[in-house]
Amino acid sequence: MDVQDRVRAVIEPLLTPLGIELFDVEFIGGGAGSGRSQVLRVSVDRDGGVDLDTIAEVSRVVSPALDALFETDTAVRGRYTLEVSSPGVERPLRTPAHFRRVVGEMVSIKTHEEIDGERRHRGVLQRVDDDGIVLEAGGAERRLDFGQIAAARTVFEWGPAPKPGKQPHPRAQAKV
Repeated sequence: MDVQDRVRAVIEPLLTPLGIELFDVEFIGGGAGSGRSQVLRVSVDRDGGVDLDTIAEVSRVVSPALDALFETDTAVRGRYTLEVSSPGVERPLRTPAHFRRVVGEMVSIKTHEEIDGERRHRGVLQRVDDDGIVLEAGGAERRLDFGQIAAARTVFEWGPAPKPGKQPHPRAQAKV
């Protein structure tokens, strides 16, 4: 079991009762015994998103459990810095569950090898199954197996800014 799996096993049971999903775990840095500080990045999410109060609550809840893990588990022993955040608007996609949550959205994919002459693929995520995804780009669908994907993320597209003194278009206004 790698470090990320150990961390997941410790903190997921603490977050689930709070209605908070452990989105991702990244462990970066020196490693046990190197003397260098390690960074443990924990991304959390929930319906409606997370705010600073949620981030603070997660830090308060998981810190004691992680401290105990880092004191006793030789694979992760040592100093570490805990960073808790939301996955952000351009969130990484690492698991099939991550992909399933963003069906219908624009995604950017980098593959290990060229597929149809390209390593970078951008399009609307159409479908996800246990083996991979289907993107629609330029009117054509492209299937990518999970094993072909090196990195993936959602793409946030900015809309045009309203001109000074102009009211936004009525369809752009939130409905009450």
